[in-house]
Amino acid sequence: MSTLAVHDHGVAHHDDHGHEHHHNQSFLSKYVFSMDHKMIAKQFLITGITMAVIAMILSILFRIQLAYPDKTFPLLTTLLGRFAPNGRISADFYLSLVTIHGTIMVFFVLTAGLSGTFANLLIPLQVGARDMASPFMNMLSYWFFFMASVVMLSSFLVQKGPASGGWTIYPPLSALPKAMPGSGEGMTLWLISMVMFVASSLMGGINYVSTVLNMRTKGMDLWKMPLTIWALFLTAILGVLAFPVLVAGVVLLIFDRSFGTSFYLSDIVLNGVQQPFEGGSPILFQHLFWFLGHPEVYIVIMPAMGISSEIMSVNSRKPIFGYHAMVYSLVGITVLSFIVWGHHMFVTGMNPFLGGVFMITTLIIAVPSAVKTFNWLATLWRGNIRFTPAMLFAIGMVSFFISGGLTGIFLGNAALDINLHDTYFVVAHFHLVMGSAAIFGMLAGVYHWFPKMFGRMMDEKLGYLHFWLTFIGAYLVFFPMHFMGLDGVPRRYYAFTEFVSMQRWLTVNTFITWAAIMAACAQVAFLYNFITSIFIGKKATQNPWESNTLEWTTPVEHLHGNWPGEIPTVYRWPYDYSKPGAEEDYIPQTVPFSQTMSSNQAHDFEDNPKGLEELNKFTSTLKANEQVK
Repeated sequence: MSTLAVHDHGVAHHDDHGHEHHHNQSFLSKYVFSMDHKMIAKQFLITGITMAVIAMILSILFRIQLAYPDKTFPLLTTLLGRFAPNGRISADFYLSLVTIHGTIMVFFVLTAGLSGTFANLLIPLQVGARDMASPFMNMLSYWFFFMASVVMLSSFLVQKGPASGGWTIYPPLSALPKAMPGSGEGMTLWLISMVMFVASSLMGGINYVSTVLNMRTKGMDLWKMPLTIWALFLTAILGVLAFPVLVAGVVLLIFDRSFGTSFYLSDIVLNGVQQPFEGGSPILFQHLFWFLGHPEVYIVIMPAMGISSEIMSVNSRKPIFGYHAMVYSLVGITVLSFIVWGHHMFVTGMNPFLGGVFMITTLIIAVPSAVKTFNWLATLWRGNIRFTPAMLFAIGMVSFFISGGLTGIFLGNAALDINLHDTYFVVAHFHLVMGSAAIFGMLAGVYHWFPKMFGRMMDEKLGYLHFWLTFIGAYLVFFPMHFMGLDGVPRRYYAFTEFVSMQRWLTVNTFITWAAIMAACAQVAFLYNFITSIFIGKKATQNPWESNTLEWTTPVEHLHGNWPGEIPTVYRWPYDYSKPGAEEDYIPQTVPFSQTMSSNQAHDFEDNPKGLEELNKFTSTLKANEQVK
């Protein structure tokens, strides 16, 4: 029997569920304060894309400063006013640009934009739930994220400018309001914004975990869940456990800033005046920050891993290679990510024995990452690959993860890290392995699930243009930075013209800046494609990619509750592609095994010692299904 014929195998379309009826909703309740997980996913995505565009503009501004440190651009004064006097970005504002760029990209784009979008969209649809466990808390999660974004951007409007202590906000710059212009109101707004952001992340994470554990449809056991759900589920657990530590660190920082405590401050002289602080340690803040900060790296990359795994299996027309190993490696990364934070702190004077412990755990965490990389390559090997834009971005994610991850082995070694830590080598490493890889995973997901979100298809040609310009541009930007770092060029510097040994890298900085501008222009193609496709794109079919997972069994037109009638029952894992004996090269999870078993498989049962018993079970199941029909 054709698998297409049994696509809606046993879903009795009863009308005893009120879920399929369209509720009369106002514009505000449907599009603004929505409690439908699909609409909330769109809100997260569009807000995340907006924040990404802002962060990209900030990066172009400080790249211009690095490429042309002695030139003046009157346009900068027109755009930035007091922050760019005489046509040059001020040194303080340069640090603010770097700080806010990093903060937006790590938290507001790659955490909320990535997890918020795809956890909201996919978890209920792929596990077979009507909605999230708590739709109201889901709505609150988005609005806390939105308010955090507004507060963060509003810091550009205060007199002395936004926070400028780096995205890691190390004391004393963040703990002394008078330390520099960006340590004042701008830093206060940064702290308020991040507390709101963490509240959003915790509400979302608790919701995602509860939904996966409690609301799976009949037959959807843990080993039938797509890898996207595993990745988003474990990411949510990471966030729920790690983000409260940042809040604790921030609260102590607020006490130091406002109430005269000394958690992080000791023996500080400011403008020649001894400050009344003693007994504190800025290293304490680093421990608290990186206890979140390193799990945060995996909060960013694991959803991209899950998304890319799903897309590569669908577009290779092959089962994912080593499904169980992929799940166990995600679990391994989740556990190990909590015991490697010290590798960010090798240069703090850490005890060599403790540094050795962190070095070993850091190198061990490369093992599950290598397992995932091997399994992705094995999935692609001899696959019947369809090079859709989503597939290209998924493969690009693997490329960046490999090339950026290899340099992590250098930095995980304490002796090497001490030399490389404060150089551009680190900038190159994390922008490839975390930044570019996660962005490519996110873009792969946008192209793949755009038909499910908006009911229309994105333009493929513009997608190919977007991929190649972005892929080439990202490597041209970040690969040369490795060599700058090996030569000792320090990161975070405003200009390198004062150092003769670094002036030779000025031409490379100019090259990198123009490569960044090219990559930024490529995003214009994506934005045009994204916005126009929502309104005038080709209408999508129900299952445009011929995929097996549950979200493609829902109608194209969104409805309250996702499925009309009963929720489908799941019988098989999500990666039955190109199965021998099947008439189609995909078998949806909703198709019972009895409806795809061939006569050859029946003969195989007869050759088995328990063959007759198994064959009788199979025959009785088949008869029961026929009676139901």
